[in-house]
Amino acid sequence: MELFQNFFSPTAPVEIVALLATLVLCSLIGLERQVRQKAAGFRTNVLVGMGSCAFTLVSGFGFATILGTDVTLDPSRIAAQVVSGIGFLGAGVIFKGNDVIRGLTTAATVWVSAAVGMAAGAGMLALAVALTAFHLITLFVLAPLVRRIPNPDRYRFVEVAYVDGAGVLRDVLGAATSMGFSSSIDRTRRVDEDGRTLVIVSTRFHGRPPLSELVPRLMDIPGVRRVSVRSEDDSDESHSA
Repeated sequence: MELFQNFFSPTAPVEIVALLATLVLCSLIGLERQVRQKAAGFRTNVLVGMGSCAFTLVSGFGFATILGTDVTLDPSRIAAQVVSGIGFLGAGVIFKGNDVIRGLTTAATVWVSAAVGMAAGAGMLALAVALTAFHLITLFVLAPLVRRIPNPDRYRFVEVAYVDGAGVLRDVLGAATSMGFSSSIDRTRRVDEDGRTLVIVSTRFHGRPPLSELVPRLMDIPGVRRVSVRSEDDSDESHSA
């Protein structure tokens, strides 16, 4: 029976309210990731938040029975370990491929969910609510506004010279699409170089990543001979294989 003495302890209502608040707030955060079909969706964010809340509650209230004149506790120690552990969990949703890093926003969202849970567990419900609200405002309001900022790449296009008849253009467009670019071909022409026929295609690539990230990826495609980034005034930055 001694094991269950604290089941209905004076802090039990506080603990339940903190967990319920974490469930609601982290559900809002997780739904945004779930709708966008990210690696860490609804369940991950809710579980991370509630786990962080529970660890914080245990840190604050779980060892009250052993306190005494010769025993002192530092509740911040468990909280510090939660932050470190969430860092490893967040790193698991970050992917790097083809010189493109994805998942940073999802990893940061998991980190925020942990912070919401810890704030609720520490009794700082106002902070937990405000953090959730600011997080959602950042993703739903500020992020779309930032994307409206004029992008200098919008007034530039890429010239790719590749070997004719090898299906290179398909690979070029596929690589750009995988990086989040949309494309529109302005013009193409054929030239003879070193006894081989090359196709030079001028293409506008539109997307959030800068063109500087696209050029190295295109240069790695077999059959691509040159990649030139040109502006409207015909100044260019050329890269050759």
